[in-house]
Amino acid sequence: MLLKIENLSVSYASTKALHKVNMHVMEGEIVSFIGYNGAGKSTLLKTISGLLKPDEGTIEWLGKSIVGLQAEKIVRAGISHAPEGRMVFAQSTVRQNLEIGAYIRKDKGEMRKNVEKYFKFFPALRERSKQKAGLLSGGEQQMLSIARALMSHPKMLMLDEPSLGLSPVAVNDVYEEIERIRKDGVTILLVEQNAKKALNISDRAYVIASGEIILEGRSMDLLNNEAVKKAYLGG
Repeated sequence: MLLKIENLSVSYASTKALHKVNMHVMEGEIVSFIGYNGAGKSTLLKTISGLLKPDEGTIEWLGKSIVGLQAEKIVRAGISHAPEGRMVFAQSTVRQNLEIGAYIRKDKGEMRKNVEKYFKFFPALRERSKQKAGLLSGGEQQMLSIARALMSHPKMLMLDEPSLGLSPVAVNDVYEEIERIRKDGVTILLVEQNAKKALNISDRAYVIASGEIILEGRSMDLLNNEAVKKAYLGG
């Protein structure tokens, strides 16, 4: 088991954003968290990343607690986070963004090989390698955000709303790359409002509402669950 979370609660001021969350991720899986905006999905990823501190509960990575660790140390431990909204460095080039993603690494020769590797994964990025990231399309920025997160050599990649604001064509392109990344040996924790896309690509899923997990199971089972269909899949 890569990640195990038990009884995790997180608050913003006096508002409880997560309440007694229990979940796990096994090596090689794609695990989805689906729910409406404000349900607590992004809070979960930020807490795992060390950007937020929990009120209570445990987060274990490879059997060791990572609660209280600095975000940089969590990246070094093998967890990488592609945040909601892409958050590329707009005034830096595509190549510079990728190099920033490898800031924890000392193996410069191997790093350059990885830049080439992700240019092969995302050919549009190679074509725009010297272009400022802020000039890319939304889909290209999302691919850059994912590639940048992969540059730290993570065991697990956390993706926060990768389809947000993208055209249907761009969404399909991004999800094809997510499947390719899993085949490359990276475990994925996926947070999405686009429940249908997420459930179709993942092995297991959790449904979260108002900070609490209300359903969990195999993704195919949730796709066929009448309550999930009605609430998240348009009937």
